Amino acid sequence: MIKRTFTNKQALLGITIIIALTLAAAAAPLLSPHDPNQIDVLHKYLPASSEYPLGTDQLGRCVFSRLLYGARYSLGIAVPMMLLLGGIGIVLGTAAAYIGGKVEQCFLIICDIFMAFPPLVVVMSLVGALGEGISNILLAILFSMWVWFAKIVRTYAGMEMSKDYITASRIAGCSDARIIFYHVIPNIFPQFIVYLSTGIASLILMVSSFSFLGLGFPAGTPEWGAMLSEARSSVYSHPLLLLYPGLCVLLAAAGFNLFGEALRDITTPEGAGE
Repeated sequence: MIKRTFTNKQALLGITIIIALTLAAAAAPLLSPHDPNQIDVLHKYLPASSEYPLGTDQLGRCVFSRLLYGARYSLGIAVPMMLLLGGIGIVLGTAAAYIGGKVEQCFLIICDIFMAFPPLVVVMSLVGALGEGISNILLAILFSMWVWFAKIVRTYAGMEMSKDYITASRIAGCSDARIIFYHVIPNIFPQFIVYLSTGIASLILMVSSFSFLGLGFPAGTPEWGAMLSEARSSVYSHPLLLLYPGLCVLLAAAGFNLFGEALRDITTPEGAGE
């Protein structure tokens, strides 16, 4: 699978974008020519120059520096949150599929109840009840989206549980833990990685949407969605201030989506022609 991934042009393009964004986020303090929060109204709306590679915004802050630090917020929230959601999904979904019976039925009923409401609506409702703040945003995302990952894992695990090798493993005397950790999870993991990769793209868009609406981040935070919101007032006079963060959001989401779709084609070649 790894060899096929590195020979797939779409996967390579996605990996290149992801690595570039990760390096930009990690090296932001070294690459940024200015403090992203430094305000200098005497130098507002400056054009691109050697001192300010992408110019300055309405408060005289360096746009290039703020974009670099914005990658830290987007990736620093989306990736850990997706890993947490994936972990919850693996545990609950696999357990429900393996136990089966009434436990699985109750699990599916709970999933259907949660999935009846769009995640964005649930998150906004919870943020309205809990109040603004990054911690409340993360808690609301976790509460609204865990069910989607748990149910997809349950579907994958249920398909594996119906195969003959699981029956043979039980007849051979394998323990439940060995069947789950050595047979079920390794066989569903490639498909689940695809779901996680595209899920990171969705989370990046969701986080940017909340900051665009003024939820979660303090005013002035160098985050791509917040930069889009601030640039609305000067969209006609300085449209590039709206273009730069928008392209960053698009690029980040495209990178993870390209990688995820390429993995889908690699793990299930018959899906490439669909």
